[in-house]
Amino acid sequence: MRRLLFCVLPLAIMLAGCSSSGHDYLETASIKPKTRFQDTDPQDFGPKHPQQNAIHGIDISKWQGDIDWATVRNSGVAFAFIKATEGKDRVDPRFDEYWREARAAGIPNAPYHFYYFCSSADEQADWFIHNVPKEAMRLPPVLDVEWNAESKTCRYRPDAETVRSEMQRFMDRLEAYYGKRPIVYTSVDFHRDNLAGYFQDYHFWVRSVAKHPEVTYSDRRWAFWQYTSTGIIPGIKGPTDINVFAGSAKNWNNWVAAVSKDRNS
Repeated sequence: MRRLLFCVLPLAIMLAGCSSSGHDYLETASIKPKTRFQDTDPQDFGPKHPQQNAIHGIDISKWQGDIDWATVRNSGVAFAFIKATEGKDRVDPRFDEYWREARAAGIPNAPYHFYYFCSSADEQADWFIHNVPKEAMRLPPVLDVEWNAESKTCRYRPDAETVRSEMQRFMDRLEAYYGKRPIVYTSVDFHRDNLAGYFQDYHFWVRSVAKHPEVTYSDRRWAFWQYTSTGIIPGIKGPTDINVFAGSAKNWNNWVAAVSKDRNS
């Protein structure tokens, strides 16, 4: 990412009204993070280390177990992506508990759906909508798309055109229901195989735990970067994924205020 295009306005306006100049956080940001989280397997990202970013957050699922949300917030965590559903028939058993407790602690959060390529987009959208109430949707929903070579029930890899078509259908359904345009989470190989050059009007949350995203996603603007899966977060036992937001603290506060408004209300 040589230049980062990121503004705090709704996305359609953002893309039309912003230029990349002045929005490269590594060249212009002056705000240091409130805390630097420990990592059991830290990586050397060079001069563009995620610790330079002001806003850090986590993504979690049932595997994190009991969470002390007040401690999590006090540690400097600014947001949480919480697993809600998978495929057409699985709900994370801690989802309802997690989003309610995160909300009570004052941590902006968003539910995510792990996409399952052996079910249709409509089946999965129906399942997500059935299990994720609108009040759980402060930040936009997330569509998690990645190849799952370890699945015991479905290792199907459709062609790239089918992948994009199914994704679009799923995201259109969620946006129509919740009034928020979904965020796309993806991994390096899945992005390379299916997404490079597409979905330019969506926010991307990218996984890159060994190199900076400018190396692994050279032509992709990103809003969130998952930089480790071995982080240590006070209030959570065991390793936790840690992410950073691309913009400054001011960008973050303005963006959260903008996306928290339900366009359907």
